[in-house]
Amino acid sequence: MRDLKGTDFQKMVWIEIKKIPKGKTITYKELAIKMGKPKAYRAVANACAKKPLLGRMPCHRVIRCDGKMGGYLGKKGIERKKRLLQSEGVKLKSNN
Repeated sequence: MRDLKGTDFQKMVWIEIKKIPKGKTITYKELAIKMGKPKAYRAVANACAKKPLLGRMPCHRVIRCDGKMGGYLGKKGIERKKRLLQSEGVKLKSNN
């Protein structure tokens, strides 16, 4: 992680994202709380959007607190995020 370009906060977010197990999701807010920064959920979402290594950083496992997908910058964006989660066995709400 030291070699990645980003702020210390972004690097903290990226480290936590890599800990999310396959087939599990966490909300931006839960991730902020886990990091000891409960009000920083928007900053967490921002860090997710700026992450490097698109295919190697499981940011698709981070979702909004209302259960919706949130954003995803990869090719085909939100549809790709849905497919990635479904391929890991995550059950999505019908409104996603």
